[in-house]
Amino acid sequence: MPASPEISFAIPCYNERDNLVPLIDAIEREADRLGREYEIVITDDRSTDGSWELLLSLAREHPRVRLARLATNSGESAASFAAMRAARGRIIVTLDADLQNDPGDVGRFVAALEHADCVCGTRTQSRREGDSWVKTLVSRCSNWIRSRVLQDPITDAGCTYRALRRECLDEVPFFRGVHRFLPILIALRGFRVVEVAVVNRDRRSGKSHYGVLDRAGAVIDMLAVRWMKTRMAPYQVVERWPRE
Repeated sequence: MPASPEISFAIPCYNERDNLVPLIDAIEREADRLGREYEIVITDDRSTDGSWELLLSLAREHPRVRLARLATNSGESAASFAAMRAARGRIIVTLDADLQNDPGDVGRFVAALEHADCVCGTRTQSRREGDSWVKTLVSRCSNWIRSRVLQDPITDAGCTYRALRRECLDEVPFFRGVHRFLPILIALRGFRVVEVAVVNRDRRSGKSHYGVLDRAGAVIDMLAVRWMKTRMAPYQVVERWPRE
């Protein structure tokens, strides 16, 4: 039985069968290199390509892999949140199952957490070098609008490759699309949020699950978060009785 994990890798999965074996192998190599106790928590969002069956087989071979399966297809936010809530590590690393996030960046996330509570990956530099000008323009416009509406300094809101101390999730509400807004929700509670540059790799297999309707939903979510921000009323308890 593996020791209590220091790092939990929390991963949502939907139809990523061909990516799962290299994903788990890459995470294990990097975590072993860092010499940290870890677990890999994967939530299957009712995949239809055999991902769940393969995950069950992999979990028997890899004792650090823990699994959950949602009752219905519920979206990335639900799958990601379920994995984070099930995580037992002091540090939670969120990443996608499509291999576009490079586990080799984990060491830099962990190092940055020495002076922060939440570290967000930013693909700005790597995308500038590899993406088409159209995709780059759309990304810049989206992030500019978000920054103006929410006063959010995060430069790459679409990157869900992050590392955070588990206490950052306390009292964070769940709603559809919350995975896009975790940094600002965490910052609103007084935690320190920083960014580190990460590699953005091409998808090896499968197809993107993010389309036009998702972008429209993101706008609605953004307005909801803006309303939530205006309603925040911070308070601090300075004394308790009986004293603990």
